[in-house]
Amino acid sequence: MKPFLFLLLLALAIGTSSCDQPAGDTAEVVTSDTGDTPKPGEKFMKDGVKTIILEAQPWPVGDGDYPAAEGFNATASDEKAIRLADSIVKYHGGWEAYANTRYITWNFFGARQLSWDKQEKRVRIEVPKDNTLYLLDFSDEENLTGRVRRFGEEVTDADSLAIFLNKAHSIWINDSYWLVQQFKLKDSGVTLKFGGEVRIDPQGKRPCYLLDMTFEEVGDTPGNKYRLYVDKATYRINTWQFFRNATDEEPAMETPWNGYLPYEGIVLSGDRGGRFQLGPISVNATLSEKIFTEF
Repeated sequence: MKPFLFLLLLALAIGTSSCDQPAGDTAEVVTSDTGDTPKPGEKFMKDGVKTIILEAQPWPVGDGDYPAAEGFNATASDEKAIRLADSIVKYHGGWEAYANTRYITWNFFGARQLSWDKQEKRVRIEVPKDNTLYLLDFSDEENLTGRVRRFGEEVTDADSLAIFLNKAHSIWINDSYWLVQQFKLKDSGVTLKFGGEVRIDPQGKRPCYLLDMTFEEVGDTPGNKYRLYVDKATYRINTWQFFRNATDEEPAMETPWNGYLPYEGIVLSGDRGGRFQLGPISVNATLSEKIFTEF
């Protein structure tokens, strides 16, 4: 999957609107009602009013079961970075849970509502601002199909429809990357580098490992970079930074990853600070077929 386009985000959402686990290290599960801030060395996941605590394991703790996509640059990636990526996926619910997830719905910055059929590669996007509704099938990304309605009228002209379907695809790439980037660390074209450790990250104010992602021959802006600040205790992402060019010293964007909650086995962050909200989020086993086929 391609990384989201920063300029698209500005145009569409803001500016215009807008690995193997070490032998013998097993996790013991206990519960606590003392809040959602882990003690040093604890793993946790919010579950209703309780907090599930898992005892710490020596880093890295990934199980090695997070498969790389075809085209992931394992040769140029650091082994330590790959194992850290595995750890991130494990403590966001695990690859199997994410792979088996069917439907995800969320609201992107209050600008649009998305309903994603992850298994069938379909998405419904509702954009109230310009009274547009997209029904996109991207199972074949080279030949997008679907329907579009604007201002109460369905778009029937073939050339116009193609333009709007491509726009819908770009929106989905952008918005889904914000939501599930923690499961896309070994996508095609990605190279991972371990960036060391920091005592305090910019947003979470916690000790973190650094994971750098660069891209080659993917997306419209393949020269960009992400830096993830990964909490040493929870292996959640506390902060992410976006660099337009991998060589830039200062990021073009930085937000926290707050509001973590479990959703049917996977852990998602819905609060990226200020107006950068992705909620309400829901993960469902079933949704009506009409959502993806009818206006």
